[in-house]
Amino acid sequence: MNAPDSSEMIRVDGRRLRSERTRQLIIEAYMALVRESAQVPTAVQIAERAGYSVRSVFERFPDMQALRVAVTDHAIAEARNQSALRDVDADRPTRIRSHVESRGRACERWLPLWRVLSSHNEDSPELQKRIRLARELVRMRLELMFQPELGKQAEPLRRRTLVALELLTDFENWGRMRELYGLSFDQAAAVWIRTFERLLPPTPAVS
Repeated sequence: MNAPDSSEMIRVDGRRLRSERTRQLIIEAYMALVRESAQVPTAVQIAERAGYSVRSVFERFPDMQALRVAVTDHAIAEARNQSALRDVDADRPTRIRSHVESRGRACERWLPLWRVLSSHNEDSPELQKRIRLARELVRMRLELMFQPELGKQAEPLRRRTLVALELLTDFENWGRMRELYGLSFDQAAAVWIRTFERLLPPTPAVS
């Protein structure tokens, strides 16, 4: 059997790259539509926004549930890149403000998508798994940012504090502050900062 020549390999690689680019544009179209309307977009809407046919959408995703899973994976990866840990070794007020502002920015960007995905996950174990992962990543970040305080707490008090902090910084809590109560970003962040100060145990003195 003859090995494929270089021109054939280039054509195959080109098709693969175009297909991956199409897939990415479909995912981005889904996210853009959700941010604009806060509604689940249809395949027709997604195809129109991405500039492809509906057939192209389903050539890359077997169904809309698979597309939602892919969108969630993309969102989690992007959120992790945008929320790199900062100020881990800073003093307590700096760590609290850094974490709160980072989490607030994430909520601003991802709340509409979170609402759509979390309200349509009943029939998708894969989507449920990713929603649990998103929450677990928040808890892991809290543990890293506030290790000096949480590390000194005995179980089960430490776990209860961690759960309270994760619940406090939930997407919907941010949404209520911004939408229901009309708080600005800075005002909403200030609420979280004050609550963090109350929930976190005292910071151990440096010996």
